[in-house]
Amino acid sequence: MMKSIVSSKYLACLVGSIILNLLFIINIYVGGQWKLSWSSRAAIEAETVAAIYCSGHGRAYLDGLVVVGNKPVCDCNTCFTGPDCSQFIPHCTANADGGDPLFLEPFWMQHLASSALVVAGWHQMSYTYSGKSFFSEELAKVVRKVHASVGNAVTQNRFIIFGAGSTQVLSAAVFALSPENTSSPAKVVTSVPYYPVDKQQTQYFSSQKFKYEGDAYRWKNRSDCSITNMIEIVTSPNNPDGQLKKAIFHGPNVKTIYDHAYYWPHFTPIPAPSDEDVMVFTLSKLTGHAGTRLGWAVIKDETVFNRMMIHMQMNSMGVSKDAQLRAFKLLNVVLEEGTGIFDFAYQTLKSRWERLVQTVSLSNRFSLQENNPQYCTFYNKVRQLSPAYAWLKCEREEDKDCYAVLEAANIIGRQGNLFGVEDGYVRLSLVRTQDDFDILIERLHKLITEEDGDKPM
Repeated sequence: MMKSIVSSKYLACLVGSIILNLLFIINIYVGGQWKLSWSSRAAIEAETVAAIYCSGHGRAYLDGLVVVGNKPVCDCNTCFTGPDCSQFIPHCTANADGGDPLFLEPFWMQHLASSALVVAGWHQMSYTYSGKSFFSEELAKVVRKVHASVGNAVTQNRFIIFGAGSTQVLSAAVFALSPENTSSPAKVVTSVPYYPVDKQQTQYFSSQKFKYEGDAYRWKNRSDCSITNMIEIVTSPNNPDGQLKKAIFHGPNVKTIYDHAYYWPHFTPIPAPSDEDVMVFTLSKLTGHAGTRLGWAVIKDETVFNRMMIHMQMNSMGVSKDAQLRAFKLLNVVLEEGTGIFDFAYQTLKSRWERLVQTVSLSNRFSLQENNPQYCTFYNKVRQLSPAYAWLKCEREEDKDCYAVLEAANIIGRQGNLFGVEDGYVRLSLVRTQDDFDILIERLHKLITEEDGDKPM
């Protein structure tokens, strides 16, 4: 009898426990919504700032400028002003200079919930992760998955290292590939037109290990090249002209770094996965988050990887964990959306390129780089480039300074001499905001029609 009473009590306790747990779960999940506790304030702040009206020509940010009452104000796009960025500045300059990939902002506006991130104050406060590494292994796994889904790089049995954007990763690669014990520094070369930062930062960090030696073609037929330590940086697709490039030098004394910042389906056809010794990528040109400052290298040789790791440790003790966390979140969205971000970005850039070609074709005064179709394994079809930049050439003899010609028409690009060529070329950015691009087209059309007579677009 006593045994039965005890069993009944245990049964009653069990039933009571189940009921309490059910009530607790129901209390937590109200209408399918998680009841926020410590994160509610952060969520309210983010939602409040995101709701600030900037007329589609700007954004307000949590860490942006504020007015009385600590309310953030709109940060307006180029050529727009006013409290809500609704006032257009008629005679402003079209900014086609920088490479800010803000053309991807509308994609992320469409994916607010899946890309949002709330971080607790205690999150990852240590210098390192649990394995004593400065780099997130989970982020490395996601990076491998993205490359596998796109088919633009071989990552199996390769090492991955992260840096503060591709700029720091490229610098680390040059250090790692330089000879340790030699009386003469390695010659670092790039082929024109080259990405200016390759020259600038190599010259800035020039040491006993390496020295920038300019255009690769200038060294092509030198008899001493076979015995000289060479490091060639190959930007492919190239910045500024978008062309897929290959290394010029080969041999036992040659090391090659492939800068694949733009080797994604929204910029170029992907003919095959790249399988080079050192391949550098960046989040900024994949997702558009240039300010996150997150780049990575895919490396074959463990010795090179270890030397790059030492350089990163000495240079900056790794990469911000906050940047790695945000990259982890964003790349997971890229995977979840399948071809989504690539479709959006490709269609945007394709449309911009077509509008630019149509405008430039109204006159013989300017020309653009060739855009030869190529088979793309990602889209399983032949397609043209949808380049990040227009490599504009002034064709007239009197327009030797093409930058000055455009500047007089209220257009700012980037001078050709920065890329190692004559001033008859200017790079125009196609990856900035839609406002920037629309104003660029308007200014170009005005320049052309005023010179050649009014022609319909």
